[in-house]
Amino acid sequence: MPWIHQVADEDATGLLKQEYDKAIKRAGRIWNIVRIMSLNPRAMKASMEQYGTLMMGQSPLSRGRREMLATVVAATVGCVY
Repeated sequence: MPWIHQVADEDATGLLKQEYDKAIKRAGRIWNIVRIMSLNPRAMKASMEQYGTLMMGQSPLSRGRREMLATVVAATVGCVY
């Protein structure tokens, strides 16, 4: 299994600390899919902003339908997230 270096919560500073704090506020924890971006906090921030726009922004699809679509696509391509 591959191993990706990640910055621990207690070692996070600056922008990474801000993004970790947002993740905890949003989900109650920092999911691994977020944590693996810890070496590039700017990419993490951009990724989470894109996710927020796609999943919670204005759309003709309900939030539930967007979640369902994401789940079906993930299952189709074999993604465990």
